[in-house]
Amino acid sequence: MEETRLIPFEELMRREKPKLLNCIHCGFCLDVCPTYNLTGDESNSPRGRLATWRALSEGRLEPTPMGDFYTMECVGCLACESACPAKVPYGELLYEARHAQVARGGRVHPLLRLTGALLHYTRFFDVLNLPLRLARRLGLARHRFLFPGRPEIFKSTASYAREVVERLQPKGSRVALLSGCLMEGVFREINYATVRVLAVNGVRVEVPEGQACCGAVFEHAGLPGQQSLDARNRGAFAGFETVITNAAGCGLALSHVLPGRTRDLLSFLGTLKLKQGQPLDLDHLYFDIPCHLYHGLKVQKAPPGIFEAIGTPWSYAPEADRCCGSGGTYNITHAHNSRRILEEKSRFLNDVPHARPALVTANHVCMMQWHSAVATGLVRRKVPVLHLVQALDESYRRAGLYAALGA
Repeated sequence: MEETRLIPFEELMRREKPKLLNCIHCGFCLDVCPTYNLTGDESNSPRGRLATWRALSEGRLEPTPMGDFYTMECVGCLACESACPAKVPYGELLYEARHAQVARGGRVHPLLRLTGALLHYTRFFDVLNLPLRLARRLGLARHRFLFPGRPEIFKSTASYAREVVERLQPKGSRVALLSGCLMEGVFREINYATVRVLAVNGVRVEVPEGQACCGAVFEHAGLPGQQSLDARNRGAFAGFETVITNAAGCGLALSHVLPGRTRDLLSFLGTLKLKQGQPLDLDHLYFDIPCHLYHGLKVQKAPPGIFEAIGTPWSYAPEADRCCGSGGTYNITHAHNSRRILEEKSRFLNDVPHARPALVTANHVCMMQWHSAVATGLVRRKVPVLHLVQALDESYRRAGLYAALGA
């Protein structure tokens, strides 16, 4: 295994040249590309970017601000990879192009550069986010991205997992959980729900203390410094055959570091005989599949057992495989484009026939994006946004499966 996933762009291009040359300009990627659909600009499409990167790698084109602009305009949803009959490794090429661009002085959004620096200091980053956890717990958070929730303020997911395992004594497989940086720092209640759902279904969950950020922000922004995070995660998860992630973007990034051992929570739950819960106080769940789950990790269907255990009617959201515009960090770096994508994607919620619907997904950043549609009026009704594991967790709570936990 290579010491790092980051290799010089020119070397990558030489390695992947047969696949790259397989691009036959068929145009299948155009229909699924968010930026091409927004602009109609061929350079703002996957095949347009591929042509630019190939010209750069072969020395036929010098770096220009316009070329850099199109590289950063990409949402990174990877829908083009699913559509491509030639299987061009677009996502890998995108990450390397961005790293090469930043390495030669390309601009990085200041918030992402600051975030990248802070993510090397896990405990400090967690402390910095304490006010956000407190605001959410008290119901005082009013930012469009801060969906409602009641996270624990001080107790970490690692501590909580030890308590749950001690009380429930699960006898099944042993797995590690990636607690995440933003997930642990701001949306910790999703981690708690993950621990409870796994443990009540017999899975022994451990949360290694030495773990670090998955590296997704570094991939999206082309930031340097990812190698040290990768090394920490290899060490932290060395003793585990299975590492569970409950955020699709984090799962895709970690799968580059721990290939063959990283499992998305949904696909893992699909392998279990899940206990039955009680229906929610909702009359329909619309499931939207995160892009990095569908196109990146290739989990393209919801395991039916999860919804059967919840017992609430559900269906896929319209165009569930299409991007909501969050794109990891895209809703920060390209807020206007992101909102236009979301406006089209979320429109159906204004017309659904159900009195108490909810939007369900499997990535906290997608949840932030969907909540912004409600908070800013794109969706003209109060539709709750849930992680699928939260829906299953609440179903279990209603069924009394957490009596031993006092919940």
